[in-house]
Amino acid sequence: MTAAASALAIVANASTIASTATQNNASKTRLGSSIDQDIAERDTAAARRKRGLDLREQATKAAQARLQADLEVRQKEGQGAAAPGGTASGVAEAPEAQFDELARIYQAMKPKAAAVVFEQLDMEVQMKVAQRMRERSTAMVMAAMTPKAAAALSMALARKSARIAAVTPPPQGGPRARK
Repeated sequence: MTAAASALAIVANASTIASTATQNNASKTRLGSSIDQDIAERDTAAARRKRGLDLREQATKAAQARLQADLEVRQKEGQGAAAPGGTASGVAEAPEAQFDELARIYQAMKPKAAAVVFEQLDMEVQMKVAQRMRERSTAMVMAAMTPKAAAALSMALARKSARIAAVTPPPQGGPRARK
């Protein structure tokens, strides 16, 4: 009889352990499915963001290509119009206006998104656009750029301002001239 009672106790304990293990596996499965669902939602959101950035980059590249083509056409027209009696001042202003427009576009973008596209531009274009942007906007875009690209742009802007300072004559009658 004791043997029968102990056998029943062993069977009862085994069934209790088995049911506890089954419940743990079921809760792990629910947790696992919840984790899988969260990961899938994050992946979908990341894919949406990536697609949006890709579309913005494509739009910016297309705008840059249109501006470059327009610049080339205007330069060709300007060479033909630079005949005696013609002035090229109207042609020289048009390319500068496109950089003003690009500066407004990049200032309107979020700095992180603008930096991704900005780094892809030619250094001369980066400089001209950065010079036309507000200082705060330029700083935020440069902060979002890779350190190497931001340093290259900084150096190019510094060289440009150094060239301008070297070409500009010092003011006449400066502080030493008054002595």
